[in-house]
Amino acid sequence: MIGVAGPPGGGKSSLINCMVKEFRSRGNKVGVVAVDPTSPFTGGALLGDRVRMVDHSLDEGVYIRSMASRGSGGGLSRNTRKAIAALDAARFDYVLLETVGTGQTEVDVIKMAHVTAVVLMPETGDSIQAMKAGLMEIADVFVINKADLMGADKAAMEISAFLKEKDGWRPPVVMTVAKTCDGVKELVDVLLRYKSHTTGRFVSGDASRWRAIEEVKDALHERLEREFQEKVKGSEHWAGIIEAVIRRKLDPESAAELLMNDEKTAKRIGRSGKRRQEGF
Repeated sequence: MIGVAGPPGGGKSSLINCMVKEFRSRGNKVGVVAVDPTSPFTGGALLGDRVRMVDHSLDEGVYIRSMASRGSGGGLSRNTRKAIAALDAARFDYVLLETVGTGQTEVDVIKMAHVTAVVLMPETGDSIQAMKAGLMEIADVFVINKADLMGADKAAMEISAFLKEKDGWRPPVVMTVAKTCDGVKELVDVLLRYKSHTTGRFVSGDASRWRAIEEVKDALHERLEREFQEKVKGSEHWAGIIEAVIRRKLDPESAAELLMNDEKTAKRIGRSGKRRQEGF
């Protein structure tokens, strides 16, 4: 599984389109999971990543699945893991995972990907941001896309100067132009070379244990939130508790504690808050 992350506007979707072409030219079946951000205001998502991959719409050897992040942090959706598992079961040779436009802390892609490519572009400050904790640490390969623009060489040198070798691998910096697919063959070669370099590491030892822990934590978080939606948020005293917080009669931490562990007090405060709300 190949993760493709990076800030918005870096050309991730167009680059993946070129990568799919390259993998198909080598006779591989390719699955793509593209995660789009969900609007915090409307709850909707554009799911427009597939527009840049329309070249493969009639190719039986390619499957493209767009999904909304649905408010999940980390640049992915909570159902991303399930989609990847389905593609793996369908025996696709490679699965490409495109995250939403990620910042320094949205790095959940490393929980799933065997290799992660971080896509940046020149003259936007992204190379400096990548030097900070987060994106710099998850990248197995750096990609300077839109390398035909001024400043691409400088961005590549800035990143290269800060790279260190880890476990015998020093992340390379690959220059690409997704508009023409220039440099994509070299990028795929590097990704496959990393895969060979780390064969077995993803499914053994500490890495395997860490990913198993993260999978269970994600599943637990999803279940707890679902139970919250069904039990707490749907309760009659929810609105009253919120009103108490709005009126500064209760702080958010105490409200959460009451809702989770003291239903009797929560109901009392909820009724009081509801009466105030009605008489406002």
